Parts: sequence; structure tokens; C-alpha cells
Amino acid sequence: MKPKSSTPWKPTKADLLAAHDKRVPDIVAKDLMVLFVGINPGLYTAAIGRHFGRPGNRFWPALHNGGFTPRLFSPFESGLLLDLQLGITNVVSRATARADELTSDEIRAGGKSLERKVKRWSPTVVAFLGIGPYRVVSGNKDAGVGLQDELFGGSHVWVLPNPSGLNAHYQPPALAKLFKELRLWAAAHHGRRGTKP
Repeated sequence: MKPKSSTPWKPTKADLLAAHDKRVPDIVAKDLMVLFVGINPGLYTAAIGRHFGRPGNRFWPALHNGGFTPRLFSPFESGLLLDLQLGITNVVSRATARADELTSDEIRAGGKSLERKVKRWSPTVVAFLGIGPYRVVSGNKDAGVGLQDELFGGSHVWVLPNPSGLNAHYQPPALAKLFKELRLWAAAHHGRRGTKP
């Protein structure tokens, strides 16, 4: 589903307050090269109805600097990702002020729902944006950044750091490098879904 308007706008405080528990439409199609999976939408993102919409979120610069997009896209241009065989969804669809407002049970339930979606959509790679949520969804407490051994919904799994500006462990050059590694691997394996690398 493509978001409707691509005209950027900034939400008011009232918009942000009203965004609690709102959902942001998935950007998906069958047989994508990479389906990026966020934890859940923040209030700013939900208020504008665009994934990774908060200024300071490093997803869009990492996507561009990793070579996925020909230029830096605005969150309001997220519908253009489908033309590049990329999509975005979340583990948990409801918006919160902070991801730590989600319980492990809610993340696990979201993971089961996500797995059903992945089976239906058949992306080559499911790229989780956050190690912690992936560990909860998969039950793999030792999972780290990069390609995982197990499949998820029949698709390969890649774990990337959370691109939030609050994640000081990974600076923009490191994020770009990790996104590039994913891009190169995904491009080489696109169309060979579910086969061992």
C-alpha cells in the first residue's frame, strides 16, 4: 500500500498526542528484494503516516549511503521504495512514544503476525532494524548484526542496528557500511528465496 500524499509537513503537539496507538500503512508488494522491519512506529512517524519519519532518524540516510536509493529520500517519498523492490513494515503496528512501552509478549505476538505476512509477501530478505526485538521474535538470545542462519517465514533474515538517532553505538558511517553489506548480499540472492547461502 502506497501512502497518498508526498508533501512534507510537520505535526503539531496535538497531532503527536493523537498519534498514540495509530498505525502506519505497510509499504509492501510480493517478491521484494528487502523488507525492512522496524520495531513499531513512534508518535512523530504515526502522526505524519510515514515510516521512520522523525527528523534525526538515520534510516533514510543509511538507506541512501548503503546504495539502496539513488538519492536521499524523504519519509514522504517512501512509496518510491516499491519501484526499487524494497518495502517497510513493523513488528508491532501500534504507535508509542518509546519502544520500551511494548511488552515482550506484544513483540512476540507481533512477530507471529509478521511471519504470516512474510510468508504471503515472499521477500528475499527480511531485515530487522533492531537486535533486541529480533531476539524476542526469534527466541535467539545470541543473535547479532548481519545474516542469520535461520529463515523467517521462508525468507532470509538480516539484522541491522536500530537506526534511531538515540542509538549511539552505531554512527552513520557504520550504519552505511552495514546497509551496503545487506544490499550486496540481497541483490546477489534475490530470486533464490529460501535457499541456503
